[in-house]
Amino acid sequence: MRRSLSRRSVLGASATALAAPFLLRRAFAATPIKIGMPTALTGALGEVGQQQKRGALYFAKVQNAKGGLIGRPVEFLIEDTAGDPATCVRKAQEMVERDKVDLLMGVTLSSEALAIVPKLQEWNAIFVSSDDGDGRLTASSFVANFFRANTSGPMDTRTVALWLRHSPLKKFYGIGMDYAWGHNSINSFEKLVKQAKREFLGSVFSPIGTKDFSSYILKIRESGAQAVFIVMQGEDYIAFLSQAHQYRLPQKTLLLTSIVDLASTRAVGDGAVGLLGSSRYCYAYNNPANKAFVANWQKAMGALPDIFEGEQWQACEILAAGIEKAKSIEPAKLRPALEKVAINGVKGHVAMRACDHQAVQQGFMVKVVKQAGETAPVLDVIAVYPAAEVTPACRQETYTD
Repeated sequence: MRRSLSRRSVLGASATALAAPFLLRRAFAATPIKIGMPTALTGALGEVGQQQKRGALYFAKVQNAKGGLIGRPVEFLIEDTAGDPATCVRKAQEMVERDKVDLLMGVTLSSEALAIVPKLQEWNAIFVSSDDGDGRLTASSFVANFFRANTSGPMDTRTVALWLRHSPLKKFYGIGMDYAWGHNSINSFEKLVKQAKREFLGSVFSPIGTKDFSSYILKIRESGAQAVFIVMQGEDYIAFLSQAHQYRLPQKTLLLTSIVDLASTRAVGDGAVGLLGSSRYCYAYNNPANKAFVANWQKAMGALPDIFEGEQWQACEILAAGIEKAKSIEPAKLRPALEKVAINGVKGHVAMRACDHQAVQQGFMVKVVKQAGETAPVLDVIAVYPAAEVTPACRQETYTD
């Protein structure tokens, strides 16, 4: 069962993705590089996991067409965790022990990642994050075999805080999903607001899978906040944005978010217009590498790449650069190589930091807008902040300025 699932994952979702890797695998004589992805394909954050899956399979297709990595084909073993940390640990361990996987990627929830990292040394496996935002992963919970290629939650929050320096807004409230990433990001935002000598009026946390946000919206309205900072994704995010529009919350309170993405804004439609926040990756960022990626993705997929598809692509590029540098996937050789990796990719220059294995990268502020000729709202990059301003000091979650 596992190997048939692995084969389906490598072949991809579309007919064109199915044909080419099959022929390529027959052409390769070398043993595949297996990358385990215990990913939340279902559940409240299933859309995030599905994006990670698409990004990984597209990378495998492109890379294998170029001859693979160090002469070996790339193969992703993808299994659903439904966002449950215990299931994620179990499936990751099965991949390591049964399928002889040395590399892990694509873990969706920070709570899952925090459950996996203590096991990495025992498994002798390298884990390259493409999504997990909890700041502790590169701070208090840091382990040597973990690398974060993506933007962290504190970096999302910092980007928003940098934009707010030039805003007249003085009073803020926070709402987040009730798990590791939500709490970590709201706590970071509260500290940054207070450092800026502005008021943080309070916060609420909704259980994953919440359907009715009316009581939360009422608390936000009654708080007197000029802006609410939202830390959500997936079905919960769509439900909150839709109900906020129905209750006319944006007419009184600016909706700020840690993540602006296409899937959520398009699901909400015109009700998302005016939403403002950071974006870990945005198809609208204007640089040569991203233009090429977007054009190729559209040709292959018939759609624009979304935030976690772009983040997964970047994480795969960083892992690939480390493997090529090390000429190996053995953790003892790959780890020091990854610590020196730098790429010029879809988000500009990104360099892995050896001291805490956080990829240092720019921050993007994005606004949801209506554009002439477009039937659905689009994303507009309104500000780009330097990597040095966005990334916290080594093994830190907070900022001193």
